[in-house]
Amino acid sequence: MSSSSEKRLAAIDIGTNSIRCIVVEVTGYNDFRILDDEKATVRLGEGLFAGGSISPDAWERAREALLRMRMIIEGLGAGFVEAVATSAVRKARNGREFIVAMKAEAGVDIRVIDGKEEAQLAATSAYHNFDMGGRRYAMVDIGGGSAEVVISAGNHVEEIHSLDLGAVYLSERFVRTDPISSGEFADLRKYLRKSLKQALKGPDASLQTLVGSGGTITAIGAMTMAMREERYDSMHGYEVLRSEVVHLLSMLERMTFKERRALQGLNPERADIIVAGVAVINELMRRLGSNVLKVNERGLREGLILESLWKHGLIERRAHPRDWRDSIRDFARSCHVDMNHGEQVRKLALRLFKPLAEPFGLDKRSGQMLEAAALLHDVGYFINYSKHHKHSYHLIRHADLFDFSPREKEVVANLARYHRKALPRLRHENFAGLSPEDRTLVKRLGGILRLADGLDRRRSQVVEGVSCALEEEAFSVAVEGEGDLSVEVFGGRGKGDLFEEAFGLRLDIAASSH
Repeated sequence: MSSSSEKRLAAIDIGTNSIRCIVVEVTGYNDFRILDDEKATVRLGEGLFAGGSISPDAWERAREALLRMRMIIEGLGAGFVEAVATSAVRKARNGREFIVAMKAEAGVDIRVIDGKEEAQLAATSAYHNFDMGGRRYAMVDIGGGSAEVVISAGNHVEEIHSLDLGAVYLSERFVRTDPISSGEFADLRKYLRKSLKQALKGPDASLQTLVGSGGTITAIGAMTMAMREERYDSMHGYEVLRSEVVHLLSMLERMTFKERRALQGLNPERADIIVAGVAVINELMRRLGSNVLKVNERGLREGLILESLWKHGLIERRAHPRDWRDSIRDFARSCHVDMNHGEQVRKLALRLFKPLAEPFGLDKRSGQMLEAAALLHDVGYFINYSKHHKHSYHLIRHADLFDFSPREKEVVANLARYHRKALPRLRHENFAGLSPEDRTLVKRLGGILRLADGLDRRRSQVVEGVSCALEEEAFSVAVEGEGDLSVEVFGGRGKGDLFEEAFGLRLDIAASSH
C-alpha cells in the first residue's frame, strides 16, 4: 500500500433505510478528517415486515449503491475497508445470500452485527463527541429496523437494549392511511409504551438528557431549527426540548404525506416514516423523564470509524475521556497559534470574569465559552494576518469543537470576531443572526476578551496577576508584574471600549509593579 492509503479508511454502514459510506484520513493529531461521505436511501427493509425477505428491487438498489461506493473508495485509495450490516440483513431470510452476493458482485465484504454491537458503536461516538462525565443519561440510535438504547453513567454503560422500534418497521406495521388515523396512532403509541416498559424497568431517577443519533434524530433537529428560525452551520450538538418534540409530533400526525414532504427541515425521502420515528423519541423521553434531546449527527457510522481506526492501529485509543479544553488546544495548535499568548489571555479573562459573573448573570458555561474564545481568538493568523479576526470567526464556526452546541460555537466564533477592530453592530450579519440574549452575551464576554487581549499587548506574559473591584459605576483593574507595565496598561485601556459599552461601567486600569 502507498503511504497515503495506509492512513485512509472507509466505513460502510448498511442500514434498513439507507447505506452510508464514509472515507476518512488520519491527521497528525491522533484524529481524522472526512474525505468523502456518500449516502444512498435504498430502503433495504422495504416489505421486510410483511414478506420476511429483502425484495428484488431493494436488493438491486443496494447492489448499485455498493458498486458506486466501492469505486469511490478505490478512487480515494483507502487502504482499509470496514462494512457492517444491521437490522434488515440480520432479520431477512435471504440475508446470508445477500452478503455472499454483495461480496461477489460489488466487492464489499460485509459483517452483520447484532443490536448490542450497534448500541456500543453509537455509544462510542457519543463518548467521542460529548462530555457527559458525572451524569447519568441515555443514548438512542434509531435506524429503519431497530432502535438501540443505552443507559450510561459518565462513560460507563449500565444497560443496553436493542428494540424493534425502527422507523421503517413501525411505519409498515402501523401506518396505512394518509394522514395516519387516530386509531392507527393509538395502536402505535400503545405498542411503543408496552415495548419501552418491558425493556426499561424504570430508572431510579430521571435521565435529564437523551443523546440521539440516526436520521430521525437529525430530522427532529432540522425541523426544530427551522421552526425556531435559527441558522447554524451544523446540526451536531443541537438541543431540542421535550415540549418541542411533543408539539412537532402533534403537527406531523395531522399532516398528509404531501404536506410532510414540503415541510421545512425535513428531507422528503423521510416523509413517509417520520411520524413513527418522532413517536419513538417522544415516548422514550416520556419513559426516561428526559427534557433535552441532544443531536449526535454522527452516531453509529462514526463509532464504526473509531473502532476500525483503533483496530488497525491508525490512531491510539484515548486512555482517558476527551476533555473540551484539550480539544480546543488541539485545534489551536493545528492552526499554529501562539499558545503562550492564548493561555495568558485565557488566564486574564477568567480573572476579569469572576467578579462580574454573579452580578451580570454569567453562568459557568459562559465562562467556558470565554475560555474557548481566548485560546482560539488568533486562529485566523493561519489564513492571513490582515483581517485575522474575521478569519478566526469562520474557522471556529466550521470547526469540530468537542462538546459545544451549534449555538455555543456561534457565540465563541463571534467573541473571536470582536477581539479587535470594530465593535459588534447589527449591520454585521454574524452578529445580527444571534438572538437578543446572545447578542448581549457576546458583547459582555467579548468585552472581557478584548480587554484581556490588550493586557498582553507585548505577548510576553509580563502581567502576573490581576486584582479587580466592581463598584457602582466603575470596574477597577490593577495589573501586577515585574518591571514597567505601561504598555500593558495602555493596551488594556485601548481595548476597553467594548467592555464599558457592554457593562455600562467606567473602566479604571492601573499598574502595580514589584
